[in-house]
Amino acid sequence: MLPRLNGKYIVKFKMTDMKAKNLMVALFMAFFGAFVALFAYTRLEGKRGDAGKNDSISAGLAEAKPVLTSMQQSAAGQVDFTYAAEQTVHAVVHVRTSATYSVRSSNPIMEFFYGDSYHGKQEVKGYGSGVIITSDGYIITNYHVIDNAEKITVKLNDNREFDAQIIGSDPSTDIALLKVKAENLPFIKYGDSDQLRLGEWVLAVGNPFNLTSTVTAGIVSAKGRSLGINGDTYKIESFIQTDAALNVGNSGGALVNTLGQLVGITSAIVSPTEAYAGNSFAIPVNIVKKVVEDLKQYGFAQRAVIGVSISEVTPEIADKEGLKEIRGAYITGVSLNGAAQDAGLREKDVITRVNNIPVASVSELQEQVGKFRPGDQTSITYVRGGKESTVPITMKNVDNSTGIVKSVSGGGSVFGARLEPLSQSERSTYRLDYGVKVTEIGDGRFKDLGIRKGYIILSVNNKKVKSAGDVKEATDDGQDFTAIEGIQSNGTRFSFQFVR
Repeated sequence: MLPRLNGKYIVKFKMTDMKAKNLMVALFMAFFGAFVALFAYTRLEGKRGDAGKNDSISAGLAEAKPVLTSMQQSAAGQVDFTYAAEQTVHAVVHVRTSATYSVRSSNPIMEFFYGDSYHGKQEVKGYGSGVIITSDGYIITNYHVIDNAEKITVKLNDNREFDAQIIGSDPSTDIALLKVKAENLPFIKYGDSDQLRLGEWVLAVGNPFNLTSTVTAGIVSAKGRSLGINGDTYKIESFIQTDAALNVGNSGGALVNTLGQLVGITSAIVSPTEAYAGNSFAIPVNIVKKVVEDLKQYGFAQRAVIGVSISEVTPEIADKEGLKEIRGAYITGVSLNGAAQDAGLREKDVITRVNNIPVASVSELQEQVGKFRPGDQTSITYVRGGKESTVPITMKNVDNSTGIVKSVSGGGSVFGARLEPLSQSERSTYRLDYGVKVTEIGDGRFKDLGIRKGYIILSVNNKKVKSAGDVKEATDDGQDFTAIEGIQSNGTRFSFQFVR
């Protein structure tokens, strides 16, 4: 048996040996852990380095792309419309109108003192929006906003107010041009409505419910929409449809793209409640520009026509006429000596392009033709018997000549008066589906009879009329005039019969 002392030493020696082994294991584990950590670290750094390289490439590509400053992306990735709003809100004005009408009294006491012929006066006020397009005060609005107005006032976003003068108006496109005496006004520059794409963001700027400087946003939902709301025989309806919210008072306001450029004049909504229901409509600025130039230069629009009756292309027509697509405008009639006949177009031809711009519908054809004046030359592409051809064409006016109409005596004038079909609102007010309105009066038979601006003519020679052409036809182009019936500005009817 070993001595206790030696045993102690022996035991101590054995414990030290175990500690050494444990130390070796610990060191091995430490080195192994460090190696694993180093390996993992280098791999992670490699990935970070690669990610950094990709970020640099992405940044380089982003810098190489053109960026619209009006479409800033917020931190949440949303489109920012502040630039477009700031560029346009000060150039949209509040248009207020007023007119005084004579109304027949239904008060028995007043009738007792003044008789059945007693008439009172009633002031009617209206409001809408307008868009400043030049620094010296030219303003675009809707025709229906200022129709029959006796006084027009515009209020700017900075609360200044001006009396406005009507330079001219065009019921066919629902456009009117106003002028105020001011300088250095903010204004909106024209854009290009032909370049608008479905799904593109747009802003509507106006004064709904008399709430000034209101901006709403939406997308272009459709193009080339026809609503049948313009009353003129030569109406042009090819609306831009959006889902930007419009309400009463927005009419005549601005539709702008994200660059703050004017692409349309807001005009209408479709709603069962007469309040915004998801669809709003604007007149394309490429139509507006041409009409505004006409109104500034001539006082009224120069309407170019090609002299055809047209309808939409149906699947049956497309199959019968050998069309590859169900698109275009189908010619159902050609006017004698009109522009279309001169160009060689015939019934059953399908017009597919104007000036090499595709037209998919009747409204799109009207839009393209509406850009021209009488005497302008362009081209028409059509399909006949499955074969596509292109011919030159010279536009004519509503009087079937190539000249510019320079006075009230031309283009819709009869007996010295300029006549226009009733607007939708007028037909609704008077519960009529026919009639023409006297929009200007000059020397002639109508003036001699006491007919004034604002009168509505219902029939001539006992024939109902809907246009100036109907009046001309009913009177054998002014040669035979025996009877006329209509409505005065105060709502009372008049009738004249003449002895031959």
